[in-house]
Amino acid sequence: MRRKFAVFSLTYTTRKSDNWHNMSGVFQRKDLLGLEPLSCDEILFLLNEAVAFREILKRPIRKVPTLRGKTVLNLFFEPSTRTQASFDLAAKRLSCDIVSISPGTSSVKKGETLLDTLKNIEAMKIDAVVVRHSSPGTPHFLARHTEASVINAGDGAHEHPTQGLLDMLTVKEILGTFKGITVLIVGDILHSRVARSDIFGFKKCGARVILSGPPTMLTEAFKELGVEIAYEPDQVIGEADVIIALRVQMERLEESFFPSFREYREIYSLTPERLKKAKKEAILMHPGPVNWGVELDLESVDVLKTVILDQVTNGVAIRMAVLYHLIGGQVSTFDSSSQEEGR
Repeated sequence: MRRKFAVFSLTYTTRKSDNWHNMSGVFQRKDLLGLEPLSCDEILFLLNEAVAFREILKRPIRKVPTLRGKTVLNLFFEPSTRTQASFDLAAKRLSCDIVSISPGTSSVKKGETLLDTLKNIEAMKIDAVVVRHSSPGTPHFLARHTEASVINAGDGAHEHPTQGLLDMLTVKEILGTFKGITVLIVGDILHSRVARSDIFGFKKCGARVILSGPPTMLTEAFKELGVEIAYEPDQVIGEADVIIALRVQMERLEESFFPSFREYREIYSLTPERLKKAKKEAILMHPGPVNWGVELDLESVDVLKTVILDQVTNGVAIRMAVLYHLIGGQVSTFDSSSQEEGR
């Protein structure tokens, strides 16, 4: 039986005083809640800024005083390794102070609401909140109740905008453009916030997007987002310039969505044999963590150019760019060469 797909409709917040609609290529929002409301110009602007920030990561001293005196609050109510570490490093590279709160160490465990937690921390004067939560819309709710900038680090199966941005940056560095390329996303589409952000981002900037996965994890309703659907990746893998493997999110599966992992692997796993049908110049991506033997084999990375670690590096640069433009109060392009290195 095919499941219904919920199309999220959420309210986004912008600075009322900023006329960003008329400023091509400039990002001037209060919050980053998703890629769905962004224009291609805004996306390309952030990607361009991230390239400048990545140069800092190559220095012997990988720190600048750009956001000295600013404070970032990390609210991670779901497990995270790459995203939380990446935001931590991005903030530290910009000389921010960081406060991290998890469910086990917060008063939420005592019955305090998430909003009360935020309000109490906000009273201590913070500038940005990075939030990951299992409930879609949580960052949007918080953004309406705080003057601090809110960054969505993943809300349920809705969006994960900085992951979408780092994926796009990785692709643009290699292929040079989004227009006319074909992006194939394979796996657990239904539960993937990464898939939705990638769809919004790549589609806005001119790419063709094809989704492939079990029918129980990929309903026809996804076509409303302007994508194509191919239930068997073998049918379309030869057309793809970019292949993104998604993790089967077992922690979100309350029922069986396919008969067995053996059957899933037979049809959807990007095995070396299946990847040999792809273009030789195609690139292979994965947002991590990888379930080896399920969506990818260890040998798969030897067949195509694999950029999983490049994605991780670009994640720090993207998050530096986002923090800088949300709480740094700057509009013009960041010039890393003009910044003195932090000591």
